[in-house]
Amino acid sequence: MKLIFILLALLSFCGQSKSQAIQPRWKTLPEAPPMPKADKNGIVSVNDIKIYYAIFSKKLKDPVILLHGGLVSSDEWGFEVPRLSKTHEVVIVDSRGHGRSTMSDQPLSYDLMASDVLQLMNILHIKKASIIGWSDGGIIGLLLAIHHPERINKLFTFGTNYNLQGYKSEPSDTSISARFMERAQENYRRISPTPDSFFVFLKALGTMYSTQPDIKAEKIRTIKAPTVIAGGEYEQFIKREHFEELANLIPSAKLVIIPGMSHGGPLQDPVAFHRAVANLLDRKQK
Repeated sequence: MKLIFILLALLSFCGQSKSQAIQPRWKTLPEAPPMPKADKNGIVSVNDIKIYYAIFSKKLKDPVILLHGGLVSSDEWGFEVPRLSKTHEVVIVDSRGHGRSTMSDQPLSYDLMASDVLQLMNILHIKKASIIGWSDGGIIGLLLAIHHPERINKLFTFGTNYNLQGYKSEPSDTSISARFMERAQENYRRISPTPDSFFVFLKALGTMYSTQPDIKAEKIRTIKAPTVIAGGEYEQFIKREHFEELANLIPSAKLVIIPGMSHGGPLQDPVAFHRAVANLLDRKQK
């Protein structure tokens, strides 16, 4: 469903003018600034792939792992990393097939991508971390919190669904999806180790999106980590009631709807997004 929205938007993009009237913030798609210099970065073998990571403020405590959404890379965290790395060790990761990470012949799945993150934590000797997950990254965060609770400190998801029923029947805006798709393809060709395989990658994602995520409610109820389920006021893909349902399933989870944002919220209002993240990370645990 998510991929269908994007592909339909791509078709509509062909007839659009490059000059556009001033749009409300939630209809904009700002470019993330370049990442600051990492303390350490590299590509390591995880499961059956090579995965890219970078670490910032390595000397600080309370590590936080940032997990990006579908079709993009960890570069999308360009606004958040400088803010968060003032108070925490920050790790960014390119999910398998995304960004600088490779993809194998094994079908893409959220469980497999969660396993990649867990193996990377082992390689980096991170015993426990908080997860900030955007869209697909939030789904990975939910699975880690369910299956490996001893490794997850706190969990923040933004624009995340846990099953296919969470999607709206149609997106509220397609023009922003078209612009997103054009940028995603350009960035894939620029940094991927297989720059000519974008449509192979797109097909693999489409296959995954046709049946996943499918996380059962009884599994979600087992999450123990302090959690925030966040979404934008103008989220165009996921139903508001789905966020509410997800927050209600997780014991002591908090629902946060951030004003003036859509699915691209961390790019649209980085200050408000970071404030919501910091409110969770800095909150004392009982």
